[in-house]
Amino acid sequence: MSIPTLQKHYKDKVVPALTQKLGYKNPHQVPRLEKIVVTSCMGKSADRKIAVDDAVVEIQKITGQRPAMTYARKSVANFKLREGEVLGARVTLRGTRMWEFLDRFINLTAPNIRDFRGISSKSFDGRGNYAVGVNDQSIFPEIEIDQIKRQIGFDLIFVTSATTDAEGRALLTELGMPFRDTAKKAEEPAAV
Repeated sequence: MSIPTLQKHYKDKVVPALTQKLGYKNPHQVPRLEKIVVTSCMGKSADRKIAVDDAVVEIQKITGQRPAMTYARKSVANFKLREGEVLGARVTLRGTRMWEFLDRFINLTAPNIRDFRGISSKSFDGRGNYAVGVNDQSIFPEIEIDQIKRQIGFDLIFVTSATTDAEGRALLTELGMPFRDTAKKAEEPAAV
């Protein structure tokens, strides 16, 4: 089995660049991508069970891995939710599948977003992990548009070994994550 292109890029280009940029003495200090978690929740859907089944099929097409079900922890009458009821689906990608998914997301999926100008760089959690929400599954090339039964949104969480947001942002930027350039926005004159 061959090494994914993005993983090779990480070893050959990103590690030396971040070692120099962030002043690490040891290349093992450079943050790395540990896993990608793809989740979908059907909390508001009237036909929740069927909606979760649709989400499972869509996540499996997108990631190439069968997702696990997520269940309600407690009953909430206002949401018509019972303890133990299926709420959504989640898959955790590691290794080769993680690198291939990230490569497809950066190069194919993100540019398919309508009016794409980059993704926000404000969704870091304070520990170097990044989350992004996708409102529609049709941006993924694996999904056939004519077979979509309902609009399903996803949350993508990129878990890194970085200890700060700056390190996590530097890692994802070097990997090619298309962050929106906030510096250009500040330089542009205000519209009249």
